[in-house]
Amino acid sequence: MTALWYLSRATGLALLIMLTSVVVLGALHSGRFAARKWPRFAIAEVHRNLSLVTVVFLVVHVATAIIDPYAGIHWLDAVLPFVSSYHPFWLGLGAFASDLFLALIISSLLRPRISARAWRALHWTAYACWPFGLVHGLGIGGADSRLAWVLLLMLCCGVAVLIAVVWRYNARHPDTEARRRPWTGMR
Repeated sequence: MTALWYLSRATGLALLIMLTSVVVLGALHSGRFAARKWPRFAIAEVHRNLSLVTVVFLVVHVATAIIDPYAGIHWLDAVLPFVSSYHPFWLGLGAFASDLFLALIISSLLRPRISARAWRALHWTAYACWPFGLVHGLGIGGADSRLAWVLLLMLCCGVAVLIAVVWRYNARHPDTEARRRPWTGMR
């Protein structure tokens, strides 16, 4: 085992935690959650900044997997889903999740230049990005993904996202209600 292999695995697990946190914070923010110690602007800023830090970890995760000669993963394999000769399905899910995540980041950076409807539609892909990344880790993680503490970590992340998504779906706020009505609040 090389340092690159360990770094790739470690950044993959860190990505799971960070992406889970990003999804949870995004669900809380879009559901208009606020508390005295966590006002909405703070949730939005932490969500945004953690998303950008997560991109750095994603780049390190992908780069170490590519640089490590063991699997023979190429740059194209990390971008185009399901073309790799090394575990094409599991690696493809990771490539697909990465592509979705990068589309989210790019759309957020372009938010002032695109319509709210387009941005919101792209942001809905976050709910697909997270499970693809989780299943990628379960499938390609080998013996690591069967370790009790890794399974517990994945379970905790899954429960956190499930609770946040259910809370978001049930959140009631005038802004949220306006966005749920067709052709309202979607300019």
